[in-house]
Amino acid sequence: MSVGEYWSHPFQKADSLSIALRGDRCGLLLAKLRSTRPGSVPSHGPDKTNGDSQGCLVSTNAEPIRILLVSEGRDASRLRDLIESQSSSEFQITHVHGIGLAGHGLTCEGADVLLLAIGPDQKRGRAIVQAVTAAVPGVPTVILSESESESLAVESLQQGAQDFIAKDRLDRATLARSLRYAIERHRLQRTLQSLSLIDDLTGLHNRRGFLALAEQQLRLIQRKGSALLIYVDLDDLKSINDNHGHSEGNRALVATAGILRDTFRQSDILARLGGDEFCVLMTDAGHDSDAQVRERLRQRVDFTNALAASRFRLSFSVGIADVPAVHQPTLEELLKLADALMYEQKRSKQALACPPASLKQTTTA
Repeated sequence: MSVGEYWSHPFQKADSLSIALRGDRCGLLLAKLRSTRPGSVPSHGPDKTNGDSQGCLVSTNAEPIRILLVSEGRDASRLRDLIESQSSSEFQITHVHGIGLAGHGLTCEGADVLLLAIGPDQKRGRAIVQAVTAAVPGVPTVILSESESESLAVESLQQGAQDFIAKDRLDRATLARSLRYAIERHRLQRTLQSLSLIDDLTGLHNRRGFLALAEQQLRLIQRKGSALLIYVDLDDLKSINDNHGHSEGNRALVATAGILRDTFRQSDILARLGGDEFCVLMTDAGHDSDAQVRERLRQRVDFTNALAASRFRLSFSVGIADVPAVHQPTLEELLKLADALMYEQKRSKQALACPPASLKQTTTA
């Protein structure tokens, strides 16, 4: 039974690794897989002590698809026979004997897809699947199960596995199709997730992307130091749109994104929250003061205005909220504070540009 049509969102938060797992092997798996870099593991050749690599090379681009088979039984021999039955050069299988060696296999051999064999114990199988898919979301996973339980299959897919195949229904065509589809489906899902977190116009993160990444970084900041949350509003965007057209307004937004990229570090989180509002989380601001950040932004804006052949000049209103390492407010509270500080500066600028009527009156003798 293959239930690939039920595939769902494969991206589980790292926090799901804290699930209560039983057994030393599951704990060892988590420790080893956490130490690998999912999706970018290098290949250093076979390790004869921990696994065996066979030259049954399954790919559509002349490159073999590297399979890491994690199994404690006789699955490796059967799978090798299935794949070699037609002398295919499409797949390359590396077998590790047990889940405890999976991290080592990923590091030493590399893998395009993880083929995880689980036994008849459904409770243990659920724990193993959850641990593996949470630990290596960058590697598509196909489950081979001795059970045909549909509930176990659906749960596996909900945890992030790309397909679920019952071992007694396995044949070469089913396996090859499942592996190819798992890799392509996983790639597509990664692309779609990336697109859903990016602002189409500027290429910065959108609000959803910023909230997801900033929440994660704030937890790290609690352990390693302070940060700054910078709220930036592009002044007079409505006027640019009304007087020069929306294409010029878009140019102003893109130019704003460029200024932010040039002003802040690559490790900082930049986003367009919507409309004319942008936000930056400076993740390591120990040596950066409010005044220094404002001055860098001002210099970059002046430099851009001096070079641009636009019919308008860029101007920002900026609010900066300190993010302490201890007694840290929530992200929503920090955003509200920075937003309020930004509007405070905007009102001050407007007041200077348009003084009260009483100050404009002249007295005649």
